[in-house]
Amino acid sequence: MNSTIPDNNAIALLQQHSLPSLVQKEIEKLILSGELTAGSKLNEVMFAELLGVSRGPVREAFRALEGTGLVRQEKNQGVFVRQISIEEADEIYEVRGALDELVGRKLAEIITDEQIVELRDLLSSMDMQVEEKNVDGYHALNLEFHDRLVRMTGNRKLLDTYRRLVNELNLYRRTALAQKGTLPVSTREHHEIVDMIASRDINAAGEIMRAHVIESRHRMHRAQASTTPD
Repeated sequence: MNSTIPDNNAIALLQQHSLPSLVQKEIEKLILSGELTAGSKLNEVMFAELLGVSRGPVREAFRALEGTGLVRQEKNQGVFVRQISIEEADEIYEVRGALDELVGRKLAEIITDEQIVELRDLLSSMDMQVEEKNVDGYHALNLEFHDRLVRMTGNRKLLDTYRRLVNELNLYRRTALAQKGTLPVSTREHHEIVDMIASRDINAAGEIMRAHVIESRHRMHRAQASTTPD
């Protein structure tokens, strides 16, 4: 695993914050980037050595990651990066569609001009990743784009629920984006979302957010079909 881990001095500087939280964030980055793949076993001792911490914070980080849906703990077996079935993914997309519709409707009511500029700046960065055909870079910005939309609603419970759902979908989302021709379509949909939210049309903003989730679900199935042996 060629991971980019902060040096021990960086860890020491941040020890005034929650050390388990810091460890959690570092492991989370490796999972969301795809460096730690679904089904991978997480070694407590290895992460303690890599991060220059004791095993206690790593153990706590594992428990927190289980709470976010990114890992699973099996008795007498260890901790593994969680893999969900395609059936579970379908159920999650169904729930996510309803949540995203709520987000779109809410933002059409409350979004500020400054926040619209912020979103368009983020879209410009995403467009650059599309031009460079950088799937990993686009995937990271895609996660940030959707997370930022939910954060802008100001609803903490909605954000917590949303994050757990999308964490579980991470593997499928990245695989879908890697399909040929997907990035330009995805970024066009994102521009349409921001345009509709900026129009302050509550119904249309909600509908386009739900439609984007439906299309994402279709992309997931196409990606799965292309990678499944006959």
